[in-house]
Amino acid sequence: MDLRALTDAMHAFVTAKGWYAPDSRRPQTPRNLAASLSIEAAEVLELYQWREQADPAALAGELADVALYLLQLASLSGVDLEQAILAKLQHNYGRSWDAAPADEPPG
Repeated sequence: MDLRALTDAMHAFVTAKGWYAPDSRRPQTPRNLAASLSIEAAEVLELYQWREQADPAALAGELADVALYLLQLASLSGVDLEQAILAKLQHNYGRSWDAAPADEPPG
């Protein structure tokens, strides 16, 4: 399954739950999705709190949550995630993390 199919499946799920409805108690706004993405990423980190290994099933579930919010935020914001990832990889090939100039912006 590619990113487009995963995005379509995510939209189908959100629609089925009624979360795209104007009166939803869980408005799917970019701001809310960004917050949810951050919260889910923190839950990944929480799996490693005080330990070196995470339960593989729990990790898989939290990573899936992160991916779903990422797909939804990109889609609703008009970001072609595949192209953004490829562009970022290309940009990163030209970067050095060991001796970056002081005037190079992070990211």
